[in-house]
Amino acid sequence: MDILAVTAEVFPLIKTGGLADVTGSLPKALKKFGVRVKTLIPGYRAVMRALPSARLVKTYDDLFGVQARLLAAQAAGLDLLILDAPEFFDRPGGPYLNEYGEEHHDNWKRFAAFSKAASEVGGSGVKEWKPCLIHAHDWHSALTLAYLKYGEHFEVPRVLTVHNLAFQGQFPARHFPRLGLPAQSYSEALEYYGELGYLKAGLIAADKITVVSPTYAREIMSPEGGMGLDGVMNARHDDVIGIVNGIDLEVWDPSCDPHLNYPFSARTPLRRLGNRYDLLDRFGLPHRHGPVFASVNRLTWQKGMDLLADVADEFFWKDGMLVVHGQGDPHIEGKFLEAAERYPQHVSVKIGYDESLAHLIHAGADAMLVPSRFEPCGLTQLYALRYGCIPIVARTGGLSETIIDANDAAVHAQAATGIQFLPIDHQGLRHALRRAVKLYRRHRTWERLRRQAMKTDCSWERSAEQYCEIYSRLLNENAELRQTA
Repeated sequence: MDILAVTAEVFPLIKTGGLADVTGSLPKALKKFGVRVKTLIPGYRAVMRALPSARLVKTYDDLFGVQARLLAAQAAGLDLLILDAPEFFDRPGGPYLNEYGEEHHDNWKRFAAFSKAASEVGGSGVKEWKPCLIHAHDWHSALTLAYLKYGEHFEVPRVLTVHNLAFQGQFPARHFPRLGLPAQSYSEALEYYGELGYLKAGLIAADKITVVSPTYAREIMSPEGGMGLDGVMNARHDDVIGIVNGIDLEVWDPSCDPHLNYPFSARTPLRRLGNRYDLLDRFGLPHRHGPVFASVNRLTWQKGMDLLADVADEFFWKDGMLVVHGQGDPHIEGKFLEAAERYPQHVSVKIGYDESLAHLIHAGADAMLVPSRFEPCGLTQLYALRYGCIPIVARTGGLSETIIDANDAAVHAQAATGIQFLPIDHQGLRHALRRAVKLYRRHRTWERLRRQAMKTDCSWERSAEQYCEIYSRLLNENAELRQTA
């Protein structure tokens, strides 16, 4: 079974968040089920520099007004296709924002061109290779499915995965005539409150829609969780499937992690202590005996990081320490920096993102804070489980499904893996922190909780099998339709 995956990010070549981790690890997991994936990504400057070599597959003389090449390469165990369009992707900044933190002015065109090229690869194939199904991820590639549905290759099965419904790809309607789609596609798929909605178009054009947890699949059917698309989601209700993300157990393996000076496992827990000291040294905090809390997250309202900044005094009063690593809203960044100034012996912050440091934080901290107001799935808590860093999570989305709360019954049954809290506000978060401190002081209970967390199956095994079942079902339905046509 040959699948074309279309994504704006893939780890380790280009990453701004969990999307890259998923698209980088899922293809490897699918191999076990006989699914061969080629992943199409944009040729950003960072991607082109990271490729060891590439061969030319196709050229474009006029792709939305620019010249481009389609390249094939292999890197990090992935089979890749790269759209090398320098005028669109060879520029400073990140995939979606320029070096000043502003959206690229032509994002509507950049990702329309990317999607158009993806639809041609998906429909016609390249160099004796043709996929049997297209799997697009998020708004950046959602238009791929619209080009297929309204083009010559409408019969190709189409899957869309929504990693976060809050990011939808909205652009002025005046750009529609330049997309090269038929007029009917505007009213049927693209029109979104008088603008263009790339994600909405993908939701309409997809045969099946997956989201990254069953709980999130329910939440997005409501006006509160649907982000303006709850009507579309309810109309497609029967085709929406929640599948929890997994993680790459080779990249995130504490027993042989190259980012750690002290690799460890559930069988060698004492070696973990060395990472604690390395972590405190990196953040300039004293070697005290209190609990070390951490958060590796985007510093945004969605992630609830303003709540965490507001309760920083809790770490002072409970003789705990907090390390924060991430970037995002300048106002929230400032709140954390102010907290670090007020409590220099208890709070330390590093703005930005460094993959190696993220591994050390998971390996050295005692607890990982994920206070998201909404969270489709989340990967941070899964990395934390793997590394014996107890997750403290808001009871929402995939967080509520992947963490078993350490209530008395779950602790007694040795089933607990973390702490959940509700309501998702200052009071709820403070109560969760106080619960964690009490558990931490019960040394044997905390160590049992850590061991149980590390036993959790965070792999792609079950989820990859579910994706394979979706692919097979669509291909069988497609074959039956062709026989009856």
